[in-house]
Amino acid sequence: MALRLGDTAPDFTADTTEGEIRFHDWIGDGYAILFSHPKDFTPVCTTELGMMAGMAGEFAKRNAKIIGISVDPVEDHHRWKADIKTVTGNDVGYPMIGDPEMKVAKLYDMLPAEASGDPADRTPADNQTVRTVFVIGPDKKVKLSLTYPMTTGRNFDEILRALDSIQLTARHKVATPAGWQDGDDVIVTAAVSDDEATETFGSFDKKLPYLRTTKQPG
Repeated sequence: MALRLGDTAPDFTADTTEGEIRFHDWIGDGYAILFSHPKDFTPVCTTELGMMAGMAGEFAKRNAKIIGISVDPVEDHHRWKADIKTVTGNDVGYPMIGDPEMKVAKLYDMLPAEASGDPADRTPADNQTVRTVFVIGPDKKVKLSLTYPMTTGRNFDEILRALDSIQLTARHKVATPAGWQDGDDVIVTAAVSDDEATETFGSFDKKLPYLRTTKQPG
């Protein structure tokens, strides 16, 4: 069954470039960004891992850990790091999961249960559905998932923006409108009455009976 928003992210134990981890324990009390790759030494993914390495500090500011995965062994990940540094100038300092038996890819419904074979013999096209970003919360629930085609590099600035929204709306009874950026006005949710909105936010703008906006709370 496909993972849906609000589902508990499956727990697992796996070998990584930083040693063995148990996923839920590794996440701890913060957020996690799990992003997957169809195969090591592929061009688009090389740029993606390097970009995420360069953005690691921004995610850390938001108490979010980064972890990559592909259905290749950890030894290949270690060799790939040198190429990533050459192309992007960034050292990969976050763990990369080795999944040569495709257990995690199947657990997260990125590959069908019947997928099999030596990962060295599988092509990127065989694994093309292993191109998903999962945002997982401190409660270990899936907060966001996005799957990209192999030929389209992922927009990690958008993942960062979505994370800002997810964290803001978890703290306050607000939602964020289309194109929202940190600091922009937000939407007061339907769960808040007009009186409560005035008490909580000080003031709000009632654009429609069901659409009320206010300044972003601190």
